[in-house]
Amino acid sequence: MGMTMTQKILAAHAGLDSVKAGQLIMADLDMVLANDITAPVAIKEFEKAGATCVRCKDKISLVMDHFTPNKDIKAACQVKLTREFAQKQGIEHFYDVGQMGIEHALLPEQGLVGAGDCVIGADSHTCTYGALGAFSTGVGSTDMAAGMIGQKCWFKVPAAIRFVLHGKLPRFVTGKDLILHIIGMIGVDGALYRSMEFTGDGVKSLSMDDRFTVCNMAIEAGAKNGIFPVDELTLDYLKGRFKREIRIFEADEDAEYERTVEIDLSSLRPTVAFPHLPENTRTEWEEIPVQQAVIGSCTNGRISDLCQAAEILKGRKVHKNVRCIVIPATQEVYLQAMKEGLLEIFIKAGAIVSTPTCGPCLGGHMGILADGERCVSTTNRNFVGRMGHITSEIYLASPYVAAASAVTGKLSLPEEVI
Repeated sequence: MGMTMTQKILAAHAGLDSVKAGQLIMADLDMVLANDITAPVAIKEFEKAGATCVRCKDKISLVMDHFTPNKDIKAACQVKLTREFAQKQGIEHFYDVGQMGIEHALLPEQGLVGAGDCVIGADSHTCTYGALGAFSTGVGSTDMAAGMIGQKCWFKVPAAIRFVLHGKLPRFVTGKDLILHIIGMIGVDGALYRSMEFTGDGVKSLSMDDRFTVCNMAIEAGAKNGIFPVDELTLDYLKGRFKREIRIFEADEDAEYERTVEIDLSSLRPTVAFPHLPENTRTEWEEIPVQQAVIGSCTNGRISDLCQAAEILKGRKVHKNVRCIVIPATQEVYLQAMKEGLLEIFIKAGAIVSTPTCGPCLGGHMGILADGERCVSTTNRNFVGRMGHITSEIYLASPYVAAASAVTGKLSLPEEVI
């Protein structure tokens, strides 16, 4: 029996000719990632283990993004601890205010992850890099510490679900709508510890940003990872960024999948995940007033996402009862948005533009919800209390829907505004 794309990557990194679902392996790592919340825990475990130096200082990334700019004394101390560790160990990929970005947008942008890589990160949305044809997955801080010490990690090889994409997304429908549609269809545990492997003629119609969004939210279906094949679009993205060898792995024709799901992209509509699970998806609803709109995060804070929001907000005003918060995912995205005039569009519309930060996505800062408030957000989770008070509500949507809702003051489709 042949191997899936994910299984081939894991076999190569384990030094094995082949692997099969359920097999336990030890694999070499191309990148180990942590942030300002998870790095301090990993550092303490690193020291508890008696380690004195990291194995590969150029294959570790520490990104200060969740509570930065530091929201309080505790956050400042977390970053200080991580900064001092990075300095002591000579870790070159340390990113703080002024150089940082939201980690899962920053690492691909900086060329730190790429096709054929095996990556772990002490953050559940590390699965984002599957868009580049990498195996990437979230781990705990203890595994992160072990990765820094030995640049290896244990894995149980996942079984796979194949998603065959056909056609092309309609106007105002994005990668966010696609992944919400999938999660709504299979549930938040529908791909539990499985690899979500995307293929079919429809892949070529998806932008890199669409693919990043889809893989980013694979974890919301319980998946171990999400992954796209490497094509010309992938190679164009990596060109001039990625300095290591590009390794292209393709699934065997006789690869074994637990199930195959066929999706006609042209049939999809703007999709919203209602509280309090990403699987609670709808394409129609009654009038639902909102008090906040957030456009950003590791899911939808890239330049194409901001362009989509600007298309809706240009020449319009944010509703007087809505706070609209726009968060470019990285400094590079921020600069490009400024050059293209997007920031002026946002500010004239009555939105605010934040420095890159995870901020409101995890209820950290820069947009906490009060009791009973509703937020339409381009982030990735809408659990109870995720963005603030336990009686608040989060509606997950694309930048188009979030911007349209900011204008109308209620959950709205983009065609209601344009």
